[in-house]
Amino acid sequence: MEHGTEFLRDLAIVLMVGAATALLFQRLRQPIVLGYILAGVLIGPHVGPQVIADGETIETLAELGVILLMFSLGLHFKLHRLAALAPNAGLTAIIEVGLMMTLGYLAGQLLGWTDLESVFAGAIVAISSTMIITKLFEERGIKGARADLVFGVLVFEDLIVILLIVMLTAVAGGSGLSLGALGTTVARLTAFLAVYLIVGLLTVSRLLRRVGRRRRAETLLIVSVGLCFGSAVLAKEVGFSVALGGFLAGSLVAESGMARQVGEVIRPLRMMFTAIFFVSIGMLFDPDPLMHEWAAVALFVVVVWVGKVSGVTVGAFLAGNGVRPSVRAGMSMAQIGEFSFVIAAVGVEAGSVGPQVYPMAVAVAVITAFASPIFLGRADDVARRIDHALPTRIKAFVILYSSWIESLNASRQVDSLGRRVTGLVRVLVFESVLLVTITVGVSLGMTEIRRWIVATTGAPMIVVNTLAGLLIALFVFPLLVSIVVSARRLGSTLALAAFPLRQKGPDYGHEPRRALLLTAEIAIVLVVGIPIVAATLPFVPGYVGPIGLTLLVLLFAGAFWRSAGSLEGHVRATGGLIAEALARERSGREPTAIHRVRELMPGIGVLTPVTVQPDSPVVGRTLADIDLRGRTGATVVALCRGDDRIELPSGQQRLEAGDMLALTGSEVAIESAERLLEQ
Repeated sequence: MEHGTEFLRDLAIVLMVGAATALLFQRLRQPIVLGYILAGVLIGPHVGPQVIADGETIETLAELGVILLMFSLGLHFKLHRLAALAPNAGLTAIIEVGLMMTLGYLAGQLLGWTDLESVFAGAIVAISSTMIITKLFEERGIKGARADLVFGVLVFEDLIVILLIVMLTAVAGGSGLSLGALGTTVARLTAFLAVYLIVGLLTVSRLLRRVGRRRRAETLLIVSVGLCFGSAVLAKEVGFSVALGGFLAGSLVAESGMARQVGEVIRPLRMMFTAIFFVSIGMLFDPDPLMHEWAAVALFVVVVWVGKVSGVTVGAFLAGNGVRPSVRAGMSMAQIGEFSFVIAAVGVEAGSVGPQVYPMAVAVAVITAFASPIFLGRADDVARRIDHALPTRIKAFVILYSSWIESLNASRQVDSLGRRVTGLVRVLVFESVLLVTITVGVSLGMTEIRRWIVATTGAPMIVVNTLAGLLIALFVFPLLVSIVVSARRLGSTLALAAFPLRQKGPDYGHEPRRALLLTAEIAIVLVVGIPIVAATLPFVPGYVGPIGLTLLVLLFAGAFWRSAGSLEGHVRATGGLIAEALARERSGREPTAIHRVRELMPGIGVLTPVTVQPDSPVVGRTLADIDLRGRTGATVVALCRGDDRIELPSGQQRLEAGDMLALTGSEVAIESAERLLEQ
């Protein structure tokens, strides 16, 4: 009975202090998650007096919070949704997470951490906080395309974190960074998923639908929570994490079509146990190691801010979202949170990381979370400044790129193109997996040889590691060439789909096609190369992977810079034709003149004439003041006023009633611009 009383007292303290700090942080307009962590710090054993009698019980309750959190993620997981998000959010997530894991690992190595600690560091900083972003977006009323992009990336991050937790649990459990152990883990995971999903889809989905038809919330809650915890126990028994079990249970519920109903009934339970989880995180926070590791915290904070913003921005732009939306998305995701704690806890429980790693994760999460509202508030201004600072030739490319991607997305609906692209992607995936497998295998095989050379010759380890890395690079060089060739074939297929070769007459689509080809090649190199580098970095000595990928990207970037200059000349030459066509269309001599220019000069975007009405709110304002491209993504490429024809008008050009504008951009951008001009 005494134990029961202690448990009730401990639970009451956790919930009451958590509620008080949550109310305080709500008042301060800060993420509630930080309030829960502060509550844990206050009642934990490292800061004040010990007020919790049985910390293990609280940790058990916190584990239930993790299971329910992962279960809730699974409720949003559907294969058809992932397929729809993959070309945009999926590409962005792969680039961003791969970059963050690479930067996190390199930062750990710079601090003198072990390979395994550096791997955990990379995983800790790789995943943004879904809870913090969701709360901030709700408070500020952020919806529409920006929210769709950010939450799409978060969906793929959630999927990646499941794989990371499974692999790190196996590695931390004693198998270490060995190819055989990782291969065995992958094989066991594949077999477990196959059996689980087949049996689950045949039984669980039917059961939930039958329970749902009864329309009794109590029964649905008991069945859902029982399924969730039972799945977690099953995953634990076969050697995986309870988080994986919770996630799989949620995915089965999603496939049954009952995700919305189940999500509603378990929400209060999930919120309570999730709060206990974050309080328990704060209880584990020990500030003493941070007194000696402040430099590590500062380094990882910079890694999160720079890596997250740049990774999401580059990935989102390459996916066709435009400069400003991409920068806004990157600024929105510049923090880590709940999953960083879960990953760090895996390493702590297994004894695979030193005492400095967990406090570092908490400190970085707290600092970046507190800064998130600032980043979000400054996102529009930073995006505008970056957009204005772009070189002229890059601006010409940026103006048109989104419309090219829109055209490609429409072309992908054609079965023949879809099959060709899918086939090339499969080849790239196979070659990439083969490259990682061979690289890791050869590297592990050379470990003892490197140690023998150092012991025998006395050569510095850094020299031996560099030479070994170069030998590994030479060994896999033919496969690297094959991947580059496949990337060029895929890029060429996409470029030709957007701008087919003309059978007769001059090829006016050459410059846009060349620019799109090089951009596609850069995107493919990043999407394939960054994950390969992140996967092989702990095994290949001498940092050959990051250096080689950087040189390859710089090579493509140089070619792209030259192509962008040619594209700028193409756009300026086309501007004269557009202005002339605009004048003919305005006079009524040729009502379809703009349409004919668009057919003659491919790659100029969705060229659309718009007349400024006398009651339009833009009358008397400059283009810079209206900020049409920043607000809609569309650009004015020509202006006709009476007998005057202005090609590529500057930002200081003032609009007057009756002006006829030629707008270019994607269809969505043109529609937004027309609404803005006609308000």
